[in-house]
Amino acid sequence: MKKLLVTGQSGFVGSHLVQYLADSSVWHVLPTPPFDLCDPASLEHMLAHDCPDAVIHLAGQTFVPEAFRDPAKTIQINLLGTLNLLQALKARGFNGTFLYVSSGDVYGQVDEAQLPIRESLPPDPRNPYAVSKLSAELLCRQWGHSEGWRMLIARPFNHVGSGQNESFVLSSVARQLTRVKLGLQAPQLLIGDIDVTRDFLDVRDVIAAYILLLESGCKGDIYNVCSGKERLLRDLIVEMSQLAGVQVELVQDPARMRRAEQRRVMGNAEKLQEMTGWRAGITITETLQSMLSDWATRELEQ
Repeated sequence: MKKLLVTGQSGFVGSHLVQYLADSSVWHVLPTPPFDLCDPASLEHMLAHDCPDAVIHLAGQTFVPEAFRDPAKTIQINLLGTLNLLQALKARGFNGTFLYVSSGDVYGQVDEAQLPIRESLPPDPRNPYAVSKLSAELLCRQWGHSEGWRMLIARPFNHVGSGQNESFVLSSVARQLTRVKLGLQAPQLLIGDIDVTRDFLDVRDVIAAYILLLESGCKGDIYNVCSGKERLLRDLIVEMSQLAGVQVELVQDPARMRRAEQRRVMGNAEKLQEMTGWRAGITITETLQSMLSDWATRELEQ
């Protein structure tokens, strides 16, 4: 079996990825001791016993409001932390496939005439998080050239599902609806700007794309990972409310408004599909229901 290093295994996507590969006959996910991307010694310790055949680099600072609050820390973790990981892998003798998980946020403010967003669109990041991810993309591609590694870049758009932190909008809505249904919260939803569209993809479809990229992606290439469908956030909240069986009042919370808000987002995943055969297989209704079920379990356990 091939040895796979997944950074960020305890995170939202990483935990799903480890579970997805638990019964794989191709990939063995290496266990990782606690590490800090900003501490090179901890990365050397993490790699002390095994050199992977491939890496999926998920770990990082992913929350945009936090990036505005502390941009230096975000760049330290996402850019210099990635450099530390690359250097630790080189010291260990790594010469395999490295999949850097970037973000569709690197495209920035996109004119509606340019939708759906393709990989050929020049990035124009509008927040420190996106700057850190684009910078790390360039770093990884440089290492691919200089070290000869098979370097791949994924640009996932909005991915959602069970286990996601409530700091993300649909997970927050799912938790609030669950609490309303359980009588733990008044029938109100605190929301930000919900009259925007986004390209949402179930996390299980996202990780399926990552594995297919490891197997079939072209060295040095960038791939959008998205549904290719534009969905109005307000419509998803209405659908989730119906699935939860509750009626709520929507209350706008100024603290949930984000700067540099893109009004419409829709990606294009044709490159990924043509290269790997990947197709999204989980409906948005299934995704919303899984999030509600997950939050029901979490709330009852508290």
